[in-house]
Formats: sequence, structure tokens, C-alpha cells
Amino acid sequence: MTLAQHLGAAGLSLPNYGRKDLGAVLPAALASVGAGHVVKGRNAESDRQRLGLPRARHVVVVLLDGLGHLQLDARRGHAPFLRSIESGIVTAGYPTTTAASLAMFGTGQPSGRTGMTGYTAMNPDTGKVANLISWENADAPEEWQRQPSLLERAAADGFTITTLGKRRFAGSGLTQAVLRGGQFVGAESLAERIDVALGAARQSGVSYCYWGEIDAAGHRYGWESEQWVAALEDADRELRRLASQLPRGAAMVVTADHGMVDVTDAPRWDAGEHAGLLEGVRLTAGEPRALHLHLNEGADAAGVVERWRNILGKHAAVVTKEDADAGGLFGPILPEVSGRIGDVVVAMSGRATVVDSRTQSERSMALIGVHGSLTPEELQVPLLTASGD
Repeated sequence: MTLAQHLGAAGLSLPNYGRKDLGAVLPAALASVGAGHVVKGRNAESDRQRLGLPRARHVVVVLLDGLGHLQLDARRGHAPFLRSIESGIVTAGYPTTTAASLAMFGTGQPSGRTGMTGYTAMNPDTGKVANLISWENADAPEEWQRQPSLLERAAADGFTITTLGKRRFAGSGLTQAVLRGGQFVGAESLAERIDVALGAARQSGVSYCYWGEIDAAGHRYGWESEQWVAALEDADRELRRLASQLPRGAAMVVTADHGMVDVTDAPRWDAGEHAGLLEGVRLTAGEPRALHLHLNEGADAAGVVERWRNILGKHAAVVTKEDADAGGLFGPILPEVSGRIGDVVVAMSGRATVVDSRTQSERSMALIGVHGSLTPEELQVPLLTASGD
């Protein structure tokens, strides 16, 4: 069976790489303001046309962490403004997780090129698991992620670039790795960020605004919770204000980095306690919905694949790195990135997870909402656009 067939049997599908994917959003925005020429590795003007973004003097790009298309659709009554401006669907890359998705957004490239291969990834230089959110055990940001930052290239070419986020994210490893460049403005609340974005929109250029509260509520309470709905309503209200006050000639585009599934009462295995899952596996990385299995020296990858398939059954697609590469799961895999991808790759289906109590905290294993795999709930994210009068 091919990779696509393995995924399809598990109810999963490949990302729409190179076309309507998350990596098209920032190139399209840059093309809208006349900066498409700074994008390398994809055609920014084609991205703009494909996504339907207008020519503009300024584009505000908003990324709502954790807002999948299907979750938004299910709660449409709580987000009437966002639903009114939804213009399409794009896919995240694999894995559908924040580190990989922000890298794809910031560079236009999939994780096989950026090396942002999960929430955690094995650092081949040390053999330790690096956390690509906290940046613990990872190399210097510019060494770990070598693809050019599109914001940095646009700023270097004279375009006004503004990034809005929590003050603690300024200069963080993840920011430096994938979203460096331009002016970073720290603003704690979404309302504050919208105020800054409206000021920036009076100038030509691009501003980027990140909002993580929807994802945080989903992780802790689940996306079907009242807390998640409240976070969605907050975003809907503030983005309505942004759209209504955009200066003439400015536009906004809203998207997300991934969706989410709730896993309460769903099948779960602990790789740290299951003998069959442990056999031949030196360490696990990634996350409970998208695992990298790094094997002991001399271990038979085909044998590990067979054991994991027998144990997980219909709840996962399990393939070797070679099959994942041949099928384009991570996009083209660069040599300097290859060691961060597991010898065996596991994409979970339905709402099932595999945790590892040897390396994960009780808190992380208790999360209700999770993501990382390739179900429609995780893979599909909304594309929403509006323009100033």
C-alpha cells in the first residue's frame, strides 16, 4: 500500500502542499502589498490569486491558534462575523501542531524543510528530545530552522512589518526561528493587539497578529466546552471591530494553525508501559497524535511497524520514514532535517492517542483537546478575508 492508501484506510489525508495550504497565506499577503518577490520556493502571486486576496496597501494577518474549520462550522452561531467572511479552507501541514504550522506560515515551507517536525523532536546532535515551543534542548533558532523568514526578507526589502503577540514571545526561540523580522510589539489582550494592528494598517506593509486563547481553552477544557466557546466569541467580537475600522485600502485575512479533537474516553496507549510498543524503540518524540519513533541501533523498522499496526489496529497509520518520505508526508525532507524524523512515523486516527509516561508530564497526558494528526478536524483550517471600505 502507498502512504496515501495507509492514511485513507485510517480516515486521514495528506495536506494540500504547495496549493491551498497554510504556507500560502503569508506569501499571498505579501503579494497583495507588492512584496511577493521576497518569497522564495513558491509563487506568491499564484498564492494570492488562489486564496482570493485583493491588492491592498496593508494586510493584517491574524492567526487564531487552534481554530479548525470544522470546529468553527459546528459553533457558527457563536461566531456570526467570522462565518460571514469565511472564504475558503486551507490545510495545515504535517504534523498539525503549532511549532510546525507557525514555521510553515512564516517560511511558506513544510516541516521536511524547516525541521519543525512536532511539539517535540529528537535533537540528533545530543540525542535528547527538544521542545520546539519552550526551545529546551534545541539548537540556536537560526541553526535549527534554516529556511528564510518571510517577514525578515520583506522588512529587509523596505516594507513595514509589524508582529503582535504577548511580550514574553519577543525574542523567544520559536519567534526567532520562524517569525523573526520587522518590529515586534508586545500586547497582552486581543483588544490591545487589534488597536495596534489598526494603527499599523494606516501605513503600507503587513502586520501579523497571533492569538492563542482558543487553543489554550481547547487543550484544558476541550473544544466543545463553554470556555472554548467564550474564547471564540471574544475573537469574533474583536475581529469584527478590526474589520469595521480598517482604513480604506487595507485588508485582513484570518486563518489558524490547526484544528483539534477531544479525547476524553477515547482509546489511549502508554508507550512507556506497553511492552509491545517499547520493543526496539529508543525514544518517542512528537506528540500523542503524531509520533516519531526513534529506534535502537540495529532494530528492524519493518518489525516495529508491524507490531504497532497489530496493537493500534484501525486507530493509526504506521509507516517507515522511507515510506513517509516517498509519499510526501512532510514535504521534501532535507538531509539536515532527516534525523529529527522518526525511523517510524505514527499518525493517529479518530480520537485515539499514544502517550509516553517516561517523558510526558501528568498534566500533558491529561489534556482534553489535542491535535497533530491528519483527520479533517485537525487538518482543515478556515480562510477568512475582509477589506476596508
